[in-house]
Amino acid sequence: MSRARLRWNGAAATGAIREAAARGLLLGAEHVLAESRKRVPINEGTLERSGGASVDEQQMTAAVSYDTPYAGRVHEDMNARHAPGRSAKYLEGVLPETSGAVQALIAAQVRRALR
Repeated sequence: MSRARLRWNGAAATGAIREAAARGLLLGAEHVLAESRKRVPINEGTLERSGGASVDEQQMTAAVSYDTPYAGRVHEDMNARHAPGRSAKYLEGVLPETSGAVQALIAAQVRRALR
């Protein structure tokens, strides 16, 4: 009968999974950003260009934000008129629609790390 040995390096595995999940979070946030840019009201394009995605690897959270003084006001003003396909709630509205894709992006990165 042959014997097999297995060496488990749990710390390295956990670290690799955590790094992969952070990569997946960033890819997911960038996906949400891209989808929200399709809905951002456009006047001159400044608001659309101000969008960004970031990840806090310590907290394992991602953020998508628009950085203009009026971004919040434009996002919340449901009475404003916008060009077809553009709307208020341009960020909030895409979150439920993209959640499956974001989860798939994170899972793919973790699977890749476990190979």
